[in-house]
Amino acid sequence: QVQLVESGGGLVQAGGSLRLSCAASGRTFSANTMGWFRQAPGKEREFVAAISRSGMTSDYADSMKGRFTISRDNAKNTVYLQMNSLKPEDTAAYYCAAKMSGILRGQYDYWGQGTQVTVSS
Repeated sequence: QVQLVESGGGLVQAGGSLRLSCAASGRTFSANTMGWFRQAPGKEREFVAAISRSGMTSDYADSMKGRFTISRDNAKNTVYLQMNSLKPEDTAAYYCAAKMSGILRGQYDYWGQGTQVTVSS
């Protein structure tokens, strides 16, 4: 079992930045592939970014490339999502996820409760 708790969401103006954090507990953190997803009202949940167990490999949705950066600190059992140049369309609930598989995309096994990000125009 893995427990995930997100933090760092909030209200920001367009063009601004936020850094989301996800603290993990339970199974050894470095054994998990970690991902971020988001879901806007009335829309399906979508992949944002993912990072390998070692942190050496990452993957991003096309619309986030160059603006968002995923990172992890295995010593702190935490994964981060640095979001820059935010746009109103980035408004969504952001979820942290974990899985044992080394495949960055696809299904994830464990989910946090989410943190709301609202970008005003």
